[in-house]
Amino acid sequence: MVRGLYIGASGMMAQMHKMDALSNNMANVDVNGYKRDQASFKAFPELLIRRMRDNGLYRLPIGSADTMPLVGKLGTGVELNELYTVFEQGPLKNTGNPFDLALEGEGFLSVETPLGERYTRNGAFLLGKEGLLLTRDGYPVLGEKGRISIKKNNFVIDKFGRIFQNTLYEGDPERLVSMAENDWENMEYLDTLKIVNFHNIRYLKKEGNSLWKDTEHSGKAKIIENEKKPGVITGFLESSNVNPVSEMVQLIEVNRAYEANQKTIQTQDALTGKLINDAIKL
Repeated sequence: MVRGLYIGASGMMAQMHKMDALSNNMANVDVNGYKRDQASFKAFPELLIRRMRDNGLYRLPIGSADTMPLVGKLGTGVELNELYTVFEQGPLKNTGNPFDLALEGEGFLSVETPLGERYTRNGAFLLGKEGLLLTRDGYPVLGEKGRISIKKNNFVIDKFGRIFQNTLYEGDPERLVSMAENDWENMEYLDTLKIVNFHNIRYLKKEGNSLWKDTEHSGKAKIIENEKKPGVITGFLESSNVNPVSEMVQLIEVNRAYEANQKTIQTQDALTGKLINDAIKL
């Protein structure tokens, strides 16, 4: 009889984990490059239920067998199996800012932080006072040669992530983007964005602010070869891949499932109390 309390409690705890994941997704729906989390569960072993009060014992030379008809299965609970990130491509939004970059395809931009190299899909960058390309949090963006230092405010990044600087023109980078197509002779190659990927991105660890850290199971970051690199789109940002409508529907479902498990516990508790009270009366 008490088993029902544990089954209901395990169901409530599982829904709490899913609620946390969905709430976190909703809180980051407007964060550039955010990837939604999803919870997966696994069930405890199920018990086979046979019909009671049936003469179903069959004797064998080496023992016996139960031949009573099966009437179904009884679940014994559920638990959180994994909370993983879904790395689907988010929609691209046009900002018109030449310092904004979006990756179209699999891969991550590399940034330098006080805790070491980290990886992001958030390409909202800016030009620092010392001429370094920085994230909005002030972390230097890394190229294949190291930090990206731009001498003048006249650079352009092509679809392969290569960074060029115009040696003659100094001015608005928005004009430079349009000029670069007709003035490649005066463009000086500086560096290439360090775009990396991993053996298994499923096991990357989130560190907040759209940053990821590699783990033992994800493998070390490896620079993507030119022909396999995702396209780099200037003037665009990748939005989060969270669908607010879908997340809200799931939140309603989780709330109802939580209440159902709660009602199971209340019913089981009432039945247990009735059993004890009746036994005392006898």
